Amino acid sequence: MIAIKNKLTIQKMQAAGFELSQVFEMIPSLLHEEMTTLELNNVLESELRKRNLVSQTKGYKSYKHATCISVNEEVVHGVPGSRVIRNGDLIKVDICVALKGYCADMARCFFVGKDIDSDLRKFVDVAKKSLDLGIQAAIPGNRLTDISFAIQQEVEKHGFGVVRDFAGHGIGKRMHEEPQILNYGNPGEGPVLREGMTFAIEPMITQGDYRVVVKSDGWTAVTKDSSFAAHVEDTIAITSSGPKILTRLG
Repeated sequence: MIAIKNKLTIQKMQAAGFELSQVFEMIPSLLHEEMTTLELNNVLESELRKRNLVSQTKGYKSYKHATCISVNEEVVHGVPGSRVIRNGDLIKVDICVALKGYCADMARCFFVGKDIDSDLRKFVDVAKKSLDLGIQAAIPGNRLTDISFAIQQEVEKHGFGVVRDFAGHGIGKRMHEEPQILNYGNPGEGPVLREGMTFAIEPMITQGDYRVVVKSDGWTAVTKDSSFAAHVEDTIAITSSGPKILTRLG
């Protein structure tokens, strides 16, 4: 069953999203070559604590970190560790937090260095556009898979792959709630969308084959063909006047 949130709950989730968005605004200045993904995690975890944001991943099924940081061919759930960040890398940071018990979930892509291949920039732009189109489909009266279809159409028309193994989700006082929100599918299927539903919509796309495998750490998902992957995510609320994005400033 998909929970319907009242206005106060959505306001509290938006407060969490606002604080988390500010942390993400800092990442370009914190991210630099030769740092490890664990070092980046530690800096970000410190920033979360300063804002009274409680990581929802640290301790989840024995996961040990406040962030997921995925590099290049890593799609999602990258475990911070000894991997050194290099010039030309594509870094995906995914963080879910709670503020006073209410959650916000967000992911963004970041480039390392200035000489980034134009094809890679286009690839990330398509991921962002697919997220925006998925969000635009989250209106009362539409069905759940209208979100999925909008994402898939945008990604595949540019020749990129849509990951099948992971999905977006409902969110509220818990990081993961009903429903599961696939990034592919036929339109007009699934539950009718209603005002007060809150979702974390998160396209995960690949430059090549969409198939993924999970590494021996049990968390990090990588593309099977080692092609680059992109991952972007926002937490949104469905309102009578359209989708409200809770994890963007302004």
